[in-house]
Amino acid sequence: MNWDEFGSWGRRVSDWAQDYHLTVGDRPVRAQTKPGDILDALPAAPPDTPEDMEDVFRDFEDIVMPGITHWQHPRFFAYFNSNAAAPSVLAEFLVSAIAPQCMLWQTSPAATEMETRMMDWLRQSLDLPDGFAGVIQDSASSATLAAVLTMREKALNWTGNTAGLAGNPQLRVYCSAEVHTSVDRAIWVSGIGQDNLVRIPIKGDWRGMDPDALDAAIRADKAAGLTPAGVILCVGGTGTGATDPVDACLDVAARHGLYTHVDAAWAGSAMICPEFRHYWPGIERADSIVFNPHKWLGVQFDCSAHFLRNPEDLVRTLAIQPEYLKTHGHDGIINYSEWSVPLGRRFRALKIWFLLRAYGLEGLRSRLRNHVAWSADLHDKLAATPDFKITTTRMWSLFTFCYAPDGVSDLDDLNLRLVNAINDDGRIYLTQTRVDGDLVIRFQAGQFETTEEDVMMAYDVITEIAAALT
Repeated sequence: MNWDEFGSWGRRVSDWAQDYHLTVGDRPVRAQTKPGDILDALPAAPPDTPEDMEDVFRDFEDIVMPGITHWQHPRFFAYFNSNAAAPSVLAEFLVSAIAPQCMLWQTSPAATEMETRMMDWLRQSLDLPDGFAGVIQDSASSATLAAVLTMREKALNWTGNTAGLAGNPQLRVYCSAEVHTSVDRAIWVSGIGQDNLVRIPIKGDWRGMDPDALDAAIRADKAAGLTPAGVILCVGGTGTGATDPVDACLDVAARHGLYTHVDAAWAGSAMICPEFRHYWPGIERADSIVFNPHKWLGVQFDCSAHFLRNPEDLVRTLAIQPEYLKTHGHDGIINYSEWSVPLGRRFRALKIWFLLRAYGLEGLRSRLRNHVAWSADLHDKLAATPDFKITTTRMWSLFTFCYAPDGVSDLDDLNLRLVNAINDDGRIYLTQTRVDGDLVIRFQAGQFETTEEDVMMAYDVITEIAAALT
């Protein structure tokens, strides 16, 4: 394909995308293919000669699309939605076309300066204090890794990167069992080691970390000659929406001089609504905070907002400045590649700019509030239905439940069969999780275009299929 052919194909792809989003609700939510179907349909060797784009596009529709689970489906109630609001898709199209590499100010001044401004717009949206600065990471996993590396370096008096971990004190990091597995991976990659990730017991309806148990664990480790490095808190955990008592846990961390990171990957978007900010009291005292605009806020994946109370600590941890990465003659500029693990960086700020201008904060707040209200209605309706049991407190638009009719001895098996039957049916998509060892079913509403009708359809599907199983 030559660029003089691109325009006609661009229009065709744009029309296809519009039609896809307008009709995606007519498709089964989860891919209905079997393992190996797509692989078997793809030639084992690449072509030696050019193929016609008509053939390529036809194969895209015939081979690829049947194997797609539709994350933009209005009845995708599994995991956390990776959204793609129309303005952010357009911005991503433009970024793909200009294809900048945004590692340094000089390699993309507009991308760097827009990132600075967009992160401050998001900071204001969450009502974080003026002192916080932000960087766009590819995912919350990367932000958490950056935070763990920073707490490691601070605890080792900035010698970990140079001297390595051998011979240095054994570090300890603290979290609850409800945090995302990205925390475990960050502990692995940082070299701290899984055995040094200390799981603190939880308590209360929010399934949050017990601050007294956190304090006791830190004191015990110090008495044993170990070196506490940091605390990772959870606001809106993936399994149940678990949320730590942020203020009380930050008090403990401050008492022991520990670096703190708050993972609010999903629920952080809700904090643009003032009425939800009571879920993270004292957040202004955290050292590091992450949330994903590419989830609930509607920004096209990937786009993770990482805020720092003292960005100099992160830069000191990650910055490497060979001569070819220096910008001479300009003082005070930001090179965001020094704020993240990868050197290469995409122009992610443009889609935030498009989204915030196209909807405004009130438009986005209305969507989030609707999702929470509709989820609450579904929660209450299921709670009032015989044989169904709510298993965890609703957190924003997320709750868990189980089907527990009398006389069933193996509820785990029944609920696994129920969630599999629901997903095979195709009208909605749910996932399972475990609560205190028991298998339960998880629901969350957060797709950008979902409606009240879509959410309430979930009730009909769940109860209809459950009745058929028994």
